[in-house]
Amino acid sequence: MSGGHSLASLGGASRRMMHGCALALLVSAPAAADTSDPPAWTRPIEPFHLVGPVDYVGSEGIGAYLIHTPAGAVLIDGTLEANAAMVRRHIEARGVSIRSVKWILISHAHFDHVGAVAALARASGAKVAAGAGDVAALAQGTHPGEANYTPRPYPPVHVDRAIHDHDHLTLGGLTMTAIATPGHTPGCTSWSIRVTEKGRPLTVLFPCSVTVAGNRLVGNRAYPGIVADYRRSLARLGAVKADVVLPAHPEAADVIGRAKRGTLVDPKLLGRIVAQSRIDFDAELKRQEARGDA
Repeated sequence: MSGGHSLASLGGASRRMMHGCALALLVSAPAAADTSDPPAWTRPIEPFHLVGPVDYVGSEGIGAYLIHTPAGAVLIDGTLEANAAMVRRHIEARGVSIRSVKWILISHAHFDHVGAVAALARASGAKVAAGAGDVAALAQGTHPGEANYTPRPYPPVHVDRAIHDHDHLTLGGLTMTAIATPGHTPGCTSWSIRVTEKGRPLTVLFPCSVTVAGNRLVGNRAYPGIVADYRRSLARLGAVKADVVLPAHPEAADVIGRAKRGTLVDPKLLGRIVAQSRIDFDAELKRQEARGDA
């Protein structure tokens, strides 16, 4: 799709009417947490303001970001299925009714980031946008590509808009620009916005992961272009200029600590993250090639 569609023009009133009962279900029947997950992934923290119109509404270990606009809110990622009620509480604690969430943007189709999206979309009536390369996996609730572990399924997610590189989503005067950064998943999508904080214009980037994280790099029959995509995405992110970096796993940029210290603005941070990710990627690729992971 072209990049000129407006979020406001694609409202979800009919879906909100159809799924009103989900509001009660979201609170009364939460999924059980998996005890093998890091405890921080389901550990609640008080939601807080980050920069400009952006709030943190995730768990301690998995990010979810709420962006306020005059026409409603945008949520980036939902975290684990078990966190659905927590994320909703965090959204409402920041002064936003769940029904005021108009869009949910998915960074990538992994269970720890999209597990709660289906429930949150039902409860809010929000439309869902995700990278085109992840749409099929999201519809099935599966991990795209092949991994060196057994991926966990998640509730299937209906995607209302498949996102491509350079697409724009606009709501209430705020424009979000999609940057295709595949590799971690085929549809891995980073998002960039311009905000103003205390009179200072800033570029905020929500980068999709470029870590290997168990992906099969050698002999990945379901995703044969994975290595080339990783290399392109590392180069792409390395060329992006960002004042504030807000990743799906907050520890990757020490989001919570930086927010507490007032040091979120760091134009050199993205470059450091990408440089280390490139080193880690090359090392893991060599390891898999040496083992003959085909």
